This record gives sequence, C-alpha cells and structure tokens, in this order.
Amino acid sequence: MEKQETIAFVKPAHFPEPTYRLADNPVTTDGFALGKVLFYDGLLSRDGTISCASCHIQANAFTHHGHDVSHGINDRLGTRNSPPIQNLAWSTSFFWDGGVHDLDLQPIAPIENPVEMDDKMNNVIDKLQRNNRYQQLFEKAFGSPGVNSARMLKALSQFMVVLVSADAKYDRYIAGKESFSDTEKRGLALFEQQCASCHQPPLFTDNSFRNNGVAPRPFGTDYGRYMITLREEDKLKFKVPSLRNIALTAPYMHDGRFGSLESVLNHYDNCFYNSPTLDPAFKNGLTLSTTDKQDLIAFLKTLSDKGFITDPRFAPPPGFVQGN
Repeated sequence: MEKQETIAFVKPAHFPEPTYRLADNPVTTDGFALGKVLFYDGLLSRDGTISCASCHIQANAFTHHGHDVSHGINDRLGTRNSPPIQNLAWSTSFFWDGGVHDLDLQPIAPIENPVEMDDKMNNVIDKLQRNNRYQQLFEKAFGSPGVNSARMLKALSQFMVVLVSADAKYDRYIAGKESFSDTEKRGLALFEQQCASCHQPPLFTDNSFRNNGVAPRPFGTDYGRYMITLREEDKLKFKVPSLRNIALTAPYMHDGRFGSLESVLNHYDNCFYNSPTLDPAFKNGLTLSTTDKQDLIAFLKTLSDKGFITDPRFAPPPGFVQGN
C-alpha cells in the first residue's frame, strides 16, 4: 500500500482535545480531496440532484441559509432546519435529536432519508464502483484499489473534520490580538451571565439536549430527543447548537421558526412555552432590555469567521452548481 501524505490536524490552542478518533482515520491529502468531491456530488442522491452541499453552503457556515427546513429531492420538505457543519471533530452526537453518535456513520442518514437524498447506501456504492474517476480517487486516497462504504464514509469524515472555525473576532479578542467595542464588551458580559451555561466557549455549545421553551407546532409535534430515547424527560429537548457563525446561519431553532437574532432574543425575553421538561434556566424567564438585546447581537456577530466561510480549501469544485 502506498504511503499517504497526512494533513496535520491543527487543534486551536484555546480548544479542548477533539473527540473524533483521528488516529483511526488520519486526514490525508488525497482522503480529504476525495471527501470534498463526494460532499459536493449529487451522485450520492437517487436522481443526482442533491449533494451534501445542497443543504450545507460554505458562505453560511455550511448550513441551508434562508430555509426554515431543508429542501431535498424533488423539492420535498424536511421537518428540521439544517445545522451548520463546523468543528465536528468536537461533537459527541449529531442531528438535532442526537440520533447518531459517530461522524463516520452520520452521512448514511441523509443519504437514505426519503425527503433528503432518497437513495440506499448499496446503490450509492454501486454508482461509485462503476465510475472510473471514483475508482482512481479511492485508490489514491487509500493506497489500494477498492470502493466501499467504509472508505466512502471515512473520506467524508476527513473532509468534515477539517472544517474548523476558530478565527473569529472573538478568538482574536481573547488572544489579545484585537479589541472589542464597548457594545461588544457589554454583550460579552451579558452572554457570560445569561447564555454561557449552555453555549459554553470556546465551542459555544455544551453538546447537551435541552428544552428552551420553543412551543411545539399545533400539528405533527416534533418531540426531539424523546424520539431517540423514548424517555418522558427528553420530550421537546433538542441539541444545544453552537453559536459560532450564528449571524450567518439564519433561520434559527430546530424548525427554523425565527428569521433573525432579534426574534430569537425576543423569545428568550419571557416568551417560553411552559412544559414539564422546560430547562430550569428558563423557569423564571429572562429579562432583556432593548439595549441588552442590541449588545448581545453585537457580541454574537463577533463569532463570525470570515476566513472559514471563504477558505478555498472548502470551496465548491469547478462546475458545481448550488441546488435549491
């Protein structure tokens, strides 16, 4: 087997150790390249029209900006907002309900979901095996001939774990390399008081599942984590999303019901739906003045990472046309 050129995974100095098992799937130049091609290829869907990138757009931190819920094959509507893809090397579970615990298995769900890519893994592998270009790319990536699901999923993981966002204004501020305005400083202080218990820096999530008081829809209630665990105490709980690049990833919440950060903060200003599983942090509500909200939004905008959303390593390959 030909020795592969490894890409050093650089952990940001202020980040914890990653949870992804990099030793079991080291990122290589050719593995990353294969993963990127797969990520942007509609071949992974039943009719060739939907790629991973259809719902994960780089300019918006790899989310489906502007869509409350994702649009899949034949413009079918899903039930949840597409989460951004960033800093997945530190994620311990995936999807709003945490239904998958291994990044190497995550792509199977959208590939086989009938309202997303609507294909079967064995059919996708058949298509890849018949494709001369992919035969060559897989051999380069893994050093020997062979196209199979394990290799395909590992290549996708190699691409996704490199999608690290850690150079926003906030990061430069805490490193002493940039200054905050008075408004941003006030926003940071408010954030630390009101929000950081769930959205813990530096990842701005604690990877837990919580009920933040978003009222269920009148029809077809999404019970979130409960649908995975079937435990009553998990009803209406969803994964705490990272707030990195939050200003770029509207709309918000698991069903994309809020179109702006202002709407999100209005919700947190005592607009909670009271239910038995409502997180204790919200039992007494939050009180945010108009100025508080402006300050918080100013701080949240410091979490936008321009370098991440313009990094040419992650950009679509030539000829890629963004779907939907």
